[in-house]
Amino acid sequence: MELLQLQYFLAVARLEHVTEAARSLHVTQSSLSKTIQRLEEDLGVPLFDRIGRRLRLNEFGSRFLRRAERALFELEQGKQEISDLSSPEHGTLELAVTTASTLPKILREFRKKRPYIQFHVQMLTTQEMVTLLHRGEVDFCLSSPPIQGDDIGCQIVYIDPILVAVPKGHRLADRSSVSLSELRDEWFVGVKKGYGTRDLVDAICKSVGFAPKYVYEGDEPARLSTLVEAEIGIAFIPSTARFSREHIKYLQVENHELVREIALVWNRSRYISRAALEFREVVVQYFEALSKQTIN
Repeated sequence: MELLQLQYFLAVARLEHVTEAARSLHVTQSSLSKTIQRLEEDLGVPLFDRIGRRLRLNEFGSRFLRRAERALFELEQGKQEISDLSSPEHGTLELAVTTASTLPKILREFRKKRPYIQFHVQMLTTQEMVTLLHRGEVDFCLSSPPIQGDDIGCQIVYIDPILVAVPKGHRLADRSSVSLSELRDEWFVGVKKGYGTRDLVDAICKSVGFAPKYVYEGDEPARLSTLVEAEIGIAFIPSTARFSREHIKYLQVENHELVREIALVWNRSRYISRAALEFREVVVQYFEALSKQTIN
């Protein structure tokens, strides 16, 4: 059994499509198919049920996938550990976020400490983040809501109030706070379902008897303020994502503790490099300072 066979098997098992898997691996379909066929011959059983170009893991494949993922994960961790020991000043941090509003300032502080460390950031839904965490493909995540699991470490770093953003000409713009029930007939702009803040807000609104009516649903939270300013709709925006805009007023929510928890999350089995440990320190210190500013 060869390492290449396992890598190809993993790609096909996750995508369940020969063409897409070959494209992701930058190999030909025929080469990929032959490699999977040799693996099945080595094991003596088929790993997939074949339906045209689509493949579906069978019971043999599902059981073998768990072992293959674990084996390749451990090899990758060994590779990262050796790289960290041999060249601690270089390397790449793999990061994922469901909440990106605080990330620029955090990365700026981290870059001051580690100017030669690169980073790769992905903006994900909560479920996408869970998948990458379980696979051990990211060093740290900034997630709201927090993510729990036997193999997942989770540290809540900030309690972030969620505000209501309205344009300056809105009927509520002269208020400092508003009750949720007063918003039942409003039009909203927001992120798509699957993002923590959206799911939290929808659930709390439902508990008081209405579902927000969205005229815009996107995957770029930073765009919401622009849409509010243009009077397309109002928005629920966390305090850390608030911008000082002349034409937007931010209101507190009355009678409900409408807050999101921001958590630093990681896979407990993944090797944590020295650079990653320093990144965690920067995150914790940043939110500690932010909490003190809020109190004062």
